[in-house]
Amino acid sequence: MIKYLLITLFGGLALVIGCQTQEPPVASIVVESTAAIDTVTGLAIDGNFELVRAHCTACHSAKLITQNSASREGWEQMIRWMQAGQGLWELGENESLILDYLSLHYGPKKKGRRTPLTQIDWYYLQE
Repeated sequence: MIKYLLITLFGGLALVIGCQTQEPPVASIVVESTAAIDTVTGLAIDGNFELVRAHCTACHSAKLITQNSASREGWEQMIRWMQAGQGLWELGENESLILDYLSLHYGPKKKGRRTPLTQIDWYYLQE
């Protein structure tokens, strides 16, 4: 019994000391081409960044935004789905600003990961 009590006590003490020595993450900006990206969330930074971060990451990771792309209508459908079944509150006049941000920075992609291969001199393996 005392053994488990000591293990719990020292484990909790180590956790408290470890948390106090670590500095909290600091948001900074990384510039990739012309887009500024928040290094904490991975979201594009513009005038509506804080609004989107506050509303969207209150419930889910920013990865759910950055890994997706949709038109303004597509993002609106996702918002409606979250409001209907996931507990998302009414966004009011902020909804238009959030949709502007999402469709601008995470709109449909014009091309895939790479351009198709062309002018390739293919060869056949000999057995």
